Amino acid sequence: MKKSYRHLFFDLDRTLWDFDTSATEAFHKIYRKFDLKNKGIGSVDLFKKKYTYHNDILWNQYREGKLAKEILRGLRFEHTLEEFGIKDKELAQQIGEYYVYVSPLLVHLFPNAHEILAYLYPRYHLHIITNGFSEVQFTKLKSAELDKYFNEIITSEEAGVKKPDPLIFSFAFNRTKAHAGESLMIGDDAEVDILGARQIGMDQVLFDPEKKSFTDRATYYINDLIELRKFL
Repeated sequence: MKKSYRHLFFDLDRTLWDFDTSATEAFHKIYRKFDLKNKGIGSVDLFKKKYTYHNDILWNQYREGKLAKEILRGLRFEHTLEEFGIKDKELAQQIGEYYVYVSPLLVHLFPNAHEILAYLYPRYHLHIITNGFSEVQFTKLKSAELDKYFNEIITSEEAGVKKPDPLIFSFAFNRTKAHAGESLMIGDDAEVDILGARQIGMDQVLFDPEKKSFTDRATYYINDLIELRKFL
């Protein structure tokens, strides 16, 4: 029997927005714009691989409140450039600013994102809850024409804490007038989205398009967004 939910909370990156495809396109633009080949960086793929390594480390520090976003933006590219023997803080800062500007304009969504939201919109109160930078996430939603579906956009910057901290979910409940028993969290990250929601008593949907996770880690498990129609 279907459970009676009223509020659906979606993660954005890697749940609705295909972050990796968008980022790859952004890196191709960066590579050309900043003439990185002539600076000794052999390929876009190698540059992105080194960036991903450093970004993951620094993003975890940001998520834990140990690093300010203004520092993160430039530092992740500074460390990446250093991998190729390039010590240029100004260049790193320029690339960081350009990446934040251009990436949310390169729209790539997971299959059926618009279709499932159009189906759910008349039936539920839909919200976003994200750890991404506020201005970037709002731009993504607008550029992808997703903003029309959502009642509230809750960002970690507004809440002052990041998923999986239960306080961001409490902040979201206060904003939306929802409570855990009538709410469902839909996200791709088992530790950030699923564990975070479970800690506050919310049911969860693990979105796993690459089929990497175990089905018993969430209330529901889907590989395609359209599968939400099976229980919503």
